[in-house]
Amino acid sequence: MATFGTLSDRLTETFRNLRTKGKLTAADVDGTVREIRRALLDADVALVVVKEFTAKVRERALGDEVNKALNPAQQVVQIVNEELVQILGGEQRRLRFAKTVPTVIMLAGLQGSGKTTFAGKLAKQLEGEGHTPLLVAADLQRPNAVNQLQVVAEQAGATIYAPEPGNGVGDPVRVSRDGVEHARRHQHDVVIIDTAGRLGVDAELMKQASDIRKATDPDEVLFVIDAMIGQDAVNTAKAFQEGVDFTGVVLSKLDGDARGGAALSVASVTGRPIIFASTGERLEDLEPFYPDRMASRILDLGDILTLIEQAQQAFDEEEAVKMAEKLATEQFTLEDFLDQLQQMKKMGSMKKMLGMLPGMGQMKQQLDDFDEREIDRTEAIIRSMTPGERRNPKVLNGSRRLRIARGSGMTVTDVNQLVQRFDQAAKMMKTVARGGTPNIPGMGSMPGMGKPGASSKRGKKGKSAATSRSGNPAKRAAENAGIAPSSTPTGSGFGLGGAKAPSEADLAEIQKLFGKG
Repeated sequence: MATFGTLSDRLTETFRNLRTKGKLTAADVDGTVREIRRALLDADVALVVVKEFTAKVRERALGDEVNKALNPAQQVVQIVNEELVQILGGEQRRLRFAKTVPTVIMLAGLQGSGKTTFAGKLAKQLEGEGHTPLLVAADLQRPNAVNQLQVVAEQAGATIYAPEPGNGVGDPVRVSRDGVEHARRHQHDVVIIDTAGRLGVDAELMKQASDIRKATDPDEVLFVIDAMIGQDAVNTAKAFQEGVDFTGVVLSKLDGDARGGAALSVASVTGRPIIFASTGERLEDLEPFYPDRMASRILDLGDILTLIEQAQQAFDEEEAVKMAEKLATEQFTLEDFLDQLQQMKKMGSMKKMLGMLPGMGQMKQQLDDFDEREIDRTEAIIRSMTPGERRNPKVLNGSRRLRIARGSGMTVTDVNQLVQRFDQAAKMMKTVARGGTPNIPGMGSMPGMGKPGASSKRGKKGKSAATSRSGNPAKRAAENAGIAPSSTPTGSGFGLGGAKAPSEADLAEIQKLFGKG
């Protein structure tokens, strides 16, 4: 996750130094704790939180559980992980719904923290869970706030209650109270009240928020805080807790490049749980907040559970079964691959998904260099083919490839690379689907993976074939010079541009995506 990038790098480097030691001394522990303290302070974590966190880590790291461990370094990583989970709130907490409808959810926070966008995201998520949310436009101060909520509501497919135009006109307390009554009359089971934001700790607007709370008696008051505001997060959270009080926290803009101290400070300082994390600009980019999963991401241990959940939401189970059958019977075509691309795009950013894999923090540069548009380019090439060409790429002669290149805005070389890569990967996927181990181009044969019963005669034949000379003058010249001509096409997995051949990890991901996970 971008917000915790620097902190994650610092902590990972600290633990890497520990792994070279067979036994930890008190000096090793003190040095490690000192580096952790610096990393947390650099990430804008509140000083009081840092002191408490490092004291607990030091106490446990010097205890018997580490001294008697077979691998002390791993034990320290586990301690840091467990303490991170605790300062992030311990256990996950979901929204609490009222026993009698409607459930009233009030949003509060500074201006620009992302309350209105979050209101739309939450409405969309609740719609998907079978609820009938009503958005109430009670932010009547900020210019065009009502219009913005109307646009967001339309995008989310939610109903909005906006009797006043806003821009300083109307009574937000009355609008909020009437909105709850409107929801009760029209069978809306959830009410989301979008209140006015503040540029700072504004006493008048804080009183307004307090009056709205008294008038509507909300079941949840969610404090939306920008994860990028750093040290000021603690002061702001305390001021809202004293002025309005809240039952839960929403972290917005976690996809930004800030240092992320707010996330590690708010829950610990206020004692209120973080319920949601907003991770992007799309309405779908809203995740339930799991302290244990977030701690794993910070320590570069991955977040496989969230990745699996997103895949389950995006991928159709019946289609996955059909795809596995096609792979097993060697019927996988470019049409099928296009369908898989569509489902992968539903999951959102490929960079974000890859970042959830363990150890990807060490491949930060490769992730940064990854071009999301390659998927669009690949899709454009496939869509420029006729159905018959997608089902049987062998019919693609020169004139057809030229037509496809022009239709997709690419070059013939791009089309050739895609077809070559698809043919190569399809063969590998068929081998994986049958339970075999493919011969990965560029890696040579897998050690110890020869077929049982292979005769020595066949080996001799292979040796003889390897020494034969090509009839092609260019290839023969290369052979005479001792250079093996490479048959591996250039270009990335299914996209365009230079890249290495697929690794074993790539094959495992292919099996997960195209088989039934």
